[in-house]
Amino acid sequence: MEQCKCSTQIRNLTVHKRDGVIIHDVSLDVHHGEIMALIGRNGAGKTTLLKALLGRIPYSGSIVFTNPMGERVQKPRIGYVPQNMVFDRSTPMTVADMLCANLSEIPVWLGHQKEKRERANTMLEKVGGYHLLNKRLGSLSGGEMQRVLLAFALEPMPDLLLLDEPVSAVDRKGIEVFYDLVTSLRSEFHMPVILVSHDLSHVQRYATRAALLDRTIVVSGPVDKVMRSPEVQEAFGLKLAREVR
Repeated sequence: MEQCKCSTQIRNLTVHKRDGVIIHDVSLDVHHGEIMALIGRNGAGKTTLLKALLGRIPYSGSIVFTNPMGERVQKPRIGYVPQNMVFDRSTPMTVADMLCANLSEIPVWLGHQKEKRERANTMLEKVGGYHLLNKRLGSLSGGEMQRVLLAFALEPMPDLLLLDEPVSAVDRKGIEVFYDLVTSLRSEFHMPVILVSHDLSHVQRYATRAALLDRTIVVSGPVDKVMRSPEVQEAFGLKLAREVR
């Protein structure tokens, strides 16, 4: 299988707005085959950081993508799975329409080329959603929609995958299926993943490393270590963990 060759190095990243600074001096490394959980209170700057990584807002500092040999990747492929997709649920658009539109310049109302349709089906097979190809977008459950969005984000296979509260509208079973899928893809393709989540149980179960963001990186490291830190305990109102004797 093809492996992603990109890691992400964020250095002194700062984002300003008219009345102040949103995030400042953010420095963070995300390694190959790693799920880095980005945690913090509402308004701490998590979404702002993702927007900077996606190139949607201006910033100072640097974001450098490198391959395992340390060579810089100038135009990295970044996959993005949002919390949800806002659209008119009465639309007749199908999953095939959505995926094929991403693969072709031909308007979806003119039909799908056989090759593009087969490719769309292959995209869905990666996420266990081959049966969703002909379903209307408006009829999808929360878990099914997130699978489709993940399939969309994985074509082409990204150098970095961003997950922004990806299971906020998914039931318990769907959450397990989604994260198990992301974990297997991360292992298979060795891609770096940044996961934004407010659910610390998901972070502890699925992430490999974590970082607490409060306009800047307060603490980062292995998940267990970060979760036991006074900074995280205070930020989330948790009882301080007792020291292990």
